[in-house]
Amino acid sequence: MARKFITLAKPTDMSEGFSDFFDTIGLTGGGLVTKGVAAVIAVIAVRMLFQLSGDPKGALRKGSMAIGTLFVALVLALYGNDLFSTVTDAKG
Repeated sequence: MARKFITLAKPTDMSEGFSDFFDTIGLTGGGLVTKGVAAVIAVIAVRMLFQLSGDPKGALRKGSMAIGTLFVALVLALYGNDLFSTVTDAKG
């Protein structure tokens, strides 16, 4: 009885190193930087949420700033490549 193997993924040529790897996950170098910046901003926003004060007025102000910061991080993560493509693709 012969075993039948199932191919889970097609072979990918990674001979060019990092550029091939980032192409397979759909990121360019600029896209990776944009996602990294968005992740750092999101971590800062979550930290802001955890440091809310006991004062209701101050907590509301700081909480709304943290939610706004999370929104900026989300927009940057989703649309950062489109937003910054004009800067990175500028022709001299």
